[in-house]
Order: sequence, then structure tokens, then C-alpha cells
Amino acid sequence: MPLDMAKSILVTGGAGYIGSHTVLQLLLGGFRAIVVDNLDNSSEEAIRRVGEIAGESRENLTFYKVDLRDKGALNKIFSSTKIDAVIHFAGLKAVGESVQNPLLYYDNNFVSTLTLLEVMASHGCKKLVFSSSATVYGSPKVVPCTEEFPLVAMSPYGRTKLVIEEMCRDIYHADSEWSIILLRYFNPVGAHPSGHIGEDPRGYPNNLMPFVQQVAVGRRSALTVFGNDYSTTDGTGVRDYIHVVDLADGHISALRKIFEDAETGCEVYNLGTGKGTSVLEMVAAFEKASGKKIPLVIAGRRPGDSEILYGSTIKAEKELKWKAKYTIEDMCQDQWNWASKNPYGYGSPGSTNYK
Repeated sequence: MPLDMAKSILVTGGAGYIGSHTVLQLLLGGFRAIVVDNLDNSSEEAIRRVGEIAGESRENLTFYKVDLRDKGALNKIFSSTKIDAVIHFAGLKAVGESVQNPLLYYDNNFVSTLTLLEVMASHGCKKLVFSSSATVYGSPKVVPCTEEFPLVAMSPYGRTKLVIEEMCRDIYHADSEWSIILLRYFNPVGAHPSGHIGEDPRGYPNNLMPFVQQVAVGRRSALTVFGNDYSTTDGTGVRDYIHVVDLADGHISALRKIFEDAETGCEVYNLGTGKGTSVLEMVAAFEKASGKKIPLVIAGRRPGDSEILYGSTIKAEKELKWKAKYTIEDMCQDQWNWASKNPYGYGSPGSTNYK
């Protein structure tokens, strides 16, 4: 029996965009997945569909509607199942909203993580993969960002990621039995090639691709491009876009390292493609994949936005034996496949999830 067959992985936020794709890759990789999600910004339908795609492996999938801040409920899950490791996605992720309502972010992101780590420690579960973000690099003067770059957060959202990273480093220094991998990701896009699961933001999208997708299916009239006067090839911001399935596989690689290498310690890895693509290049690729014209409205730069942000992935390639495989064309093709099959995501035009 392979090493992972017996491994049970708790996935917090497993009904979300990256979480659901990772849960699927876990099931296909022979792991058991226990999903904990409060469905604040996600849908139980995503978990149901993950089960459908997983086929026979769906019997290794369990779902609990639980808020991580509910220590009693979390303790109950850890008491009833032997959990071998945790992948922690759960949290709020809109930069603008975090500026407007910082306490909401500290409560949702920081307090929930504190509770999770306390419960893990009390049950002797000391293996963690944490979903961090390239936002901890702030606006770097040079690119690509390596893991050794100075860390600076430009928003309360970014600060929650930074504080949690520091907390993880402190825990490991206090108790070397912990194995923690912090994954800093760049810009996840795309969807599962089946078109069955994908990104489904509630309300106003905060990222480029869900916005483009909503324009393409007729839910919005135009895409707002923030800033066309940057010193880039076409004046628009440059980011490192990574296919969500590549990102999900990065988590499986991180888990394997934790299980196979007792000396993991507390390590950090960038997950991206290692190259930048501008907003307009991304829009052009999506227009080609979808055959739809995306009308643009040019607006001023958003405060806190970086001009160019992409990461070096050399460390992840070497130590996690992981490398992004999918191209921008693949990302747009899969995003359109999902959007055209599910124009209203997991909901319907009249549902309360959609504003």
C-alpha cells in the first residue's frame, strides 16, 4: 500500500476555489480528505462536484460545515478522526475589503488560524501546509521575487498572511516536531479541465479573471482596467498567473515533502510560473479562447497595486520537485470552458449569492 493511502488530510476552506481543486487532487492521489468550511464565500455544491469528478475515490471525502473559530467543533473532528496533516486555505482574501474592515480580516484570518493551531497542537498533529500569498512581498523594486526578499504587507489582508507566517516560524522554533510549509502563491486562474469546478466569487469580483469571465458571459458590460500608464510593455500591470490545477499539485508536492522529510522544519516556497503576463495580454488570450470581445474601461491605478510582480520558482522546482505545466492559453481555455458551462458559477441568476 503506498505511503499516502492511509493519510487523512484536513483541508480548511476546502469548498473554495483553490481548496476544491486541491481536495480533488488529494482524492485522485490516494489521500483521504476531510473538508472544513463555513461556506461564507464558497458553496457546498463545489464539494458535491469534486465527489462526482473523483469517482470511486469520493468515499474518501468527508465534509463538515464548521467555522474554524468554533474550537469545540474543531476539537470534535480531531477527536473522531486521526488527522495526519492539515492544509489551511480558509480565510477572507479581498484587499480592498480588508482596508475597509480590518477587524473582520484579523478575526477571520488570524483568530481562526490561532484556534486551528491550538487544536492541532493539543491533538499532536504537527504537519501543516499554509496558504500564504505573494502579497507579502509588497511592491518589490526588482523581480522575480525570491523567498528571501524582505517582507512587507500593503494591506490588512497582507498583514494577516505575514503575521500567520511569523506565528508558524515561532511555533517551529519553540517545538521542532512541527513540519510546516508556507506556500506563497501568485495569481491563480483557470479551472478544472472538466469545466465542472472553478472560481465562483460572490458579489463583486476582486481579481481579473472572474471579472473577465463575467463580462464574457454577459453578466457585466465591460472590464475595468486599473492603470494603463505603468512602465510595462503595454502600460498595464504585470502579474504571474498560475493554473489552479498546477497550484493544487503544488500542495500535494508540499505534503509529500512533509511526510517524507522529517527535517522539513518551517520552509517557504513560491508557487507561480516564474514569468509575468500583462493585463492586456491576459485579456487578449481570453478573447482568443472564448471568441468573445471584452469591452474595456480604463480607470486610474488602484492604491497598493504593484507595477510588476512575479516570482522565482527555482526553490520549489528543486526541493518540492514541482513545476507549473499549464500555459496562459490553457488557463484561458479552461476558464472559458467552466464559465460557458456555469455562467452563474454554482448558483443561478436569481440566487442571493449573486449581486
